Amino acid sequence: MRIFHRSPSATGRLVLALWLTLLCNPLHTYAAGQMPPDTATVLPPEITRALNAAGLPPGQFAVAVQAVDAAAPRLLHNAARPMNPASVMKLVTTYAALEKLGPAYTWKTELRGDNAPRDGRLEGNLYLVGSGDPALTLERFWLLLRQLRDRAEVRQIGGDLVADRRAYRLPPFDPAAFDNEPLRAYNVNADAALVNYTALRFTLVPDLAAGSVRLVQEVPQEGLAVNARIAPGAGECGDWREKLTVRFDPAGKRLDIGGTFPLVCGEKPLHLAPLTGDAYLAGLFRPLWRELGGQFAGQVREGPAPVGGVPLLRWESPSLAEIVRDTNKYSSNVMARHLFLALADTPAGEAATLAGARQGLRQVLAEKGLSFPELAVENGSGLSRDDRIAARSLLQLLLTAWKSPVMPEFVASLPLAGRDGTLKRRFGNGSSAGRAHLKTGSIEGVRAWAGYVTDAGGRRWALVALAGGPKAGAAWGPVEALLEWVASQSPTPQAAPSTPLSN
Repeated sequence: MRIFHRSPSATGRLVLALWLTLLCNPLHTYAAGQMPPDTATVLPPEITRALNAAGLPPGQFAVAVQAVDAAAPRLLHNAARPMNPASVMKLVTTYAALEKLGPAYTWKTELRGDNAPRDGRLEGNLYLVGSGDPALTLERFWLLLRQLRDRAEVRQIGGDLVADRRAYRLPPFDPAAFDNEPLRAYNVNADAALVNYTALRFTLVPDLAAGSVRLVQEVPQEGLAVNARIAPGAGECGDWREKLTVRFDPAGKRLDIGGTFPLVCGEKPLHLAPLTGDAYLAGLFRPLWRELGGQFAGQVREGPAPVGGVPLLRWESPSLAEIVRDTNKYSSNVMARHLFLALADTPAGEAATLAGARQGLRQVLAEKGLSFPELAVENGSGLSRDDRIAARSLLQLLLTAWKSPVMPEFVASLPLAGRDGTLKRRFGNGSSAGRAHLKTGSIEGVRAWAGYVTDAGGRRWALVALAGGPKAGAAWGPVEALLEWVASQSPTPQAAPSTPLSN
């Protein structure tokens, strides 16, 4: 067989050159909601050195970086591997909530009565009908009761205080299931009639002159006996929380707080959640209502508000934009759980469920052209061993959010490196200080970061870093090196490596 070779024309050579350029250069333009083929780029040497210094295997570290105005990622490493993102999952929840509900969305809490009040007395029960307000704090609950006294003109309540929690239908919840720390406030479950996160706040106040530690209870809780025997400790503050011992006797409603507390720590807040929703509500409502001059001799219990009850008051939560900010800045798990349940499409009169929330989340993502087949989300807060998402999926979400009308609210909700939130004391000395908005995530064996970084030339980058395994806690060093690398990038787009590697 004879093979004939034909010299290509000038046009043919140009077409061939263009075809080879597109084939070799990964910086193609991809349709919205799409990512390039599953390729990886070589990690910059400074990040590799940081990984080696931390003893973190590169296989347990995933990275995805792309300028928000670029056509394709600048850096991908293990980016397609599903990993646990810990609290970084809150970015998925909060972005979806902003898109679905809008930044001005609010929750309504109603107070209803069996009868209309007469001469300052409400005959029958008072019903607290919740819709899942994530921010009915101690201060706002006090204002609600004050309005009950002044606007609804109620001074005496003849029946019970009944909490209507039918807006949610949730499975049985064990606060010890995640990490065997049932008294930690971060383990509080969602509650349609949530008040003050069902949390008690204490302040540890050291007295250097006397060499003692005083415990101040900030949230009233009638009927709870608190016994504090905290010894003053020497040395550095360090992980002061682990030096305390906390025990709760539910039968006797007795809370014992002991252990040691280093005097050099200064004042520190301690948040605990030992009580169930009804017990907490009862212990808080009684002293607040009494301080307002009200009278109440009934019980506090859960139950449905009757059809046709008399409306007394309607309380409106802060806007979703404000709640998203608190959720991400301070990584509030219970607030994220409530935002997640708000994604469920529930007909009037029906309860929101976790299954409905998962379906609602995927629907929002699909409407934005986002498809994450690997996504596994339990409750929307990231407090789960079963959550999974790939770094490239988180990157895709960040890039989509950047082009969204809700971008300002979303970005402003992220902690600012070295300035506030969970990053107030992190990255404060590097070039990313004040220039990186990053959500952090941390559970045992997992560390995660995702958000936006501004480089030296003013260009904005989306960045994701996920670490898993026994050495995950050492990933702060490699991530700091990653931030420095991104911050040092040129303000003009850079060509990606021409030879993609298998991811």
